[in-house]
Amino acid sequence: MATATAKKTTSKKTSAKKPTRRYSPAAQKDVETEMKAMKKGQLKSGRSGKKVTDPKQAIAIGLSKARKEGKKVPPPKG
Repeated sequence: MATATAKKTTSKKTSAKKPTRRYSPAAQKDVETEMKAMKKGQLKSGRSGKKVTDPKQAIAIGLSKARKEGKKVPPPKG
């Protein structure tokens, strides 16, 4: 009768990797600035000059400005 010897495998604890940052802190600052301007009622749309009231549009304007300044922001969708 053959005896089966089981090897003990030592499992190393894998540390969870932090996900890489999508937006730079400087880009986040730009978005924050645009959101504050929208809440004060000072943010205007580019072409028509209408007042921006949608938070998503304010974020898009902030990210667009960050892209123009060369900050770390992923390319726009679509």
